[in-house]
Order: sequence, then C-alpha cells, then structure tokens
Amino acid sequence: MRERPVDTVTLTARAARFTKRSIKSSAKRTGLRLALSMVDLTTLEGKDSPEKIRALCAKAITPSEIPFDPKLPSVAAVCVYPTLVALARDALMGSGVKVASVATGFPSGQYPLDVRLDDCVRAIAAGADEIDMVISRGLFLAGRTDEVRAEIRATRAACFEAARKRGQGDVHLKIILETGELGTLESIRRASDLAIDAAASVAGVGPMRDGDVFIKTSTGKIQPAATMPVTLVMLEAIRDHYLATGLRIGMKPAGGIRAAKSALAYLVMVKETLGDEWLRPSLFRFGASTLANDLIRQLIRLEMPRKAAVDGAVRYAASYDTSE
Repeated sequence: MRERPVDTVTLTARAARFTKRSIKSSAKRTGLRLALSMVDLTTLEGKDSPEKIRALCAKAITPSEIPFDPKLPSVAAVCVYPTLVALARDALMGSGVKVASVATGFPSGQYPLDVRLDDCVRAIAAGADEIDMVISRGLFLAGRTDEVRAEIRATRAACFEAARKRGQGDVHLKIILETGELGTLESIRRASDLAIDAAASVAGVGPMRDGDVFIKTSTGKIQPAATMPVTLVMLEAIRDHYLATGLRIGMKPAGGIRAAKSALAYLVMVKETLGDEWLRPSLFRFGASTLANDLIRQLIRLEMPRKAAVDGAVRYAASYDTSE
C-alpha cells in the first residue's frame, strides 16, 4: 500500500472554502431533506433505557409530526449499544430504518480480539444491520499496522459469518478511526488507506459491493471529533480507492455535527470531492444525536412561512433534544 503525502495547509484551506458557499433556497431545501435521510440517530450513554430507545426509534421513523408536504424522510439508522439492538429492531420493524450498533469494545477497543468479535456476533444475532467498529489506535500509533489490518479483516469476516447464520446478506461495517487520537492529517490518511485496504481484502466473504464498508471519523467520545479537514482527507482516500478499483467506500463523519449549516457544507464537500453518486444514505451518513433537530428547524423556516406555525414547530422540534 503506497503512502500518499498530505499537504496540510492546502487541504485545510480547501476544506474551509466549502463552508463559504452560497446555497439557493430551493437547493437548501433539497439538501436539508437529504441530510435528514442520512442521519444515524445515535444514543450511546450509560443511562440509555428501553423508554429512551423506543422514543428515539419513533423519532427516526417520523422525525416530525408537523405536516410537511411532501412528508419528511425517515433517518437512515438508529445507532445503539449491542444490548439494546433487539429493542431497536422491534421498534423499527417494517420502517426501512436500519439498526446500527457499536461493537468491538466501543469506544476504546482495548479488549481481547475474541471478546471484540463476540461483541459483533451478538449484536448481529440480535438484529443489527450495521456494525460500527473501532480500530485499535494504540496498535496503530505504535506502528503495528499489520495487527490492525488483521483485526479489521477478522471483524469483517465475523460479521459476514454472523449475517449468514442469521440468514441475511452481508452486514455493513463502519470502521471508526477515532481521528482525534491519531494526531495529524497524515496519520489519518494512513489509517484511512489501511482500513479500506484491509476491509476490501477479506477472503471468503464474496465480492465487496458499493457501501458494504464505511470509514468513520469518531466515536463521539473524544474531541476533536468530526471536522471538515479530517473528513476531506478521508474522502480523498475514498476517491483514490475508487479511481484505482471502481469500488465505492462509504463515509460517516460523527461527533460534534449539530447545525444544519454544517451538514450542508459537508454535502457540498462530498459532491465536489466524490460526485453525486455519494449523495445517498447508502454511501454517506452523519453520526449525530441532535443534528436532526436543527435540520427540522431550518426546514420549518423554509417551508412554513406563517409565524404561528413556525413558533409552534420550533418548540416541538426542540422538545426532542438529547445530549450527545
């Protein structure tokens, strides 16, 4: 795997320019609805309860009960701890919203490999459609990249086998780099290339399809989490892999993305770096707990001009706020 240099100054400046684009109202409305459909509505707290998960799933299916025309899309997925997967699966049954689960010793990854793999298998057996795994940052930073590569391959193989036993297609795997712990954009680019290469070269799981694997910035537990420069360097790794192989890897920035304006800037960056093909939930996601609220608020302002409706709708959307 050839190492690619990163011009940090140029890349950071380019990422900043995406935040300054002017977007017309019609394009903004389309972008806000698209961003909502890409959200992985997430709760990863020790106080998560069955009641909270059911409420989150109801919001995922119907983000707002206010009568939009056309109706607002559901979000892409609900992301929970493995012990809550079965509950989320039942609450989302028939909705089309996916069940995602963090696994492999989330968020630290500091567990024996067999424990981490069992974490994935149990989540899939309970009904998870997608697994968000964490890499071992300690091994990566120590230069033990062959071991990191082997763990990613073992995780994808375990997910494939667990899905086969459950009688469904391959479970999608999102590989969390925890970019806030990797130090530099050069290090993040190396980790991105390693993750993509490892996941794409697993024996015995059949040919990889577009969107079977994502790379993801963060767990949301470490700051900084998702940033525009970090996401851009990961998008460039995805672009270069696509140009070399024709295979589309997905992308998920996660942690700290709360404002609709930020989400639109990310979509502009995806469009200009990877193209329109990536502007769909099967290839791009936002990991967030509160972003959906602001997307709804901005859609209310664009689509419901009467002040009384706006005031009531904003209060309604705000009532959904959860801590990240």
